[in-house]
Amino acid sequence: MMNYDKVILGEDVVFSTDCKETQINNNVIVCGSSGCGKTMSLIEPKLLCTNNSSIVLTLSKRRLVNTYTKLFEQRKYQVWDLNFVSPEKSQMGYDPLLYVKSWTDVTYLAEAIVMADVRKKDSKADPYWDSTSIGLLSALISHVLMTKKDGSMADVIDLFRELKILKSSDLVETTLDANFEKIRSADPKHFAVACWDSFKQTPIKTAGCIYSSLGTMLDKIFTPQLCTMMREAEKIDFKKLSSEKTILFVSTSAVNPSLNTFVNIFYSQMFKELFEIGEENENTQLELPVQVVCDDFACGAKILNFAEYISIFREKGISVTMMLQSESQLKSIYGEEDAKTIINNSDTYVYMGGNDLDTAKSVSSRLDRPLEEILYMPIGQEFIFRRGQKPITAQRYNILEDEEYQKVMRALNEAKER
Repeated sequence: MMNYDKVILGEDVVFSTDCKETQINNNVIVCGSSGCGKTMSLIEPKLLCTNNSSIVLTLSKRRLVNTYTKLFEQRKYQVWDLNFVSPEKSQMGYDPLLYVKSWTDVTYLAEAIVMADVRKKDSKADPYWDSTSIGLLSALISHVLMTKKDGSMADVIDLFRELKILKSSDLVETTLDANFEKIRSADPKHFAVACWDSFKQTPIKTAGCIYSSLGTMLDKIFTPQLCTMMREAEKIDFKKLSSEKTILFVSTSAVNPSLNTFVNIFYSQMFKELFEIGEENENTQLELPVQVVCDDFACGAKILNFAEYISIFREKGISVTMMLQSESQLKSIYGEEDAKTIINNSDTYVYMGGNDLDTAKSVSSRLDRPLEEILYMPIGQEFIFRRGQKPITAQRYNILEDEEYQKVMRALNEAKER
């Protein structure tokens, strides 16, 4: 019989994560302005309460890695450290190409990269430009998969660097034409050939624009340090993550949006992989629940298909806790409709205060209280909404009085003194 972790949402507000018992999903939205205590009153209590499930934690504060590594080692967890801020120091590596198993996966990965720029959501540009960029990148990915035994995304970047458009005629001629002709000679209907031919059929000026646009995106996302990590470090095994107790720390930067883009490509692929792993199991669920905690969830870039994924997390044993500064922040990244879908598929919502008027109006409507009460709520107070229950007014959890937390801090201080 599986044991389930508990979740602490506030002082004296504790629930089970057993969906059969609660009859609701474990997706949580936490909304509160910067500095309101989301980390210490919600993220750290979740770490202290995690004993029976795997957890993936995105963070911009390395303090959490240093503080909680020993605790999870004592709990017999695998501790994985994926450091996108300093890839050269990362214990684990992530290579998007490792999880590509079909030509559909190729297109999915190419789309996740090309569409990672959040500005494209509101762009009035013809979608033709994005679709042709996706096609070109799909051709390059397919080329590497076919020609290299253990090809990595770093090899795809290298191949793109070799690509040059020759302006010898009105037709598109490139430095990689001979490479794709070799593939064509082996298999005229190969996916790589079809994608390449689509790119080659564009007018030469258009091809140049596509090449330039894709190059800008690849330069922004795939730094030389990340490429080295993709080649050299031990790679994340999602199968192991979902079957053996594991904590995966994913470090990103609060001031470098390009890293957020790469992290969100990682999340897009992770959710897809976990769903497919669950589908392959006899009961169509993951062997262990996987809790995903996203600090600064709506910063940087959009997770491809997230609004669709969140509606099916529960049936696979996946849950996500999203830290937001405001609902407006979520809408700015995902758009009005997808933001509604994400909120509607989160059966728990914790509001910790803030200055965003639209968010305050939403909470006011939920509580049926005057807007003034929400805008001027006392520091440390929070409102907790759980589907099927009346709203709860509580004080945020005081982790400093938690005995387990005190033990962790004593052990940490003793280690520093040695």
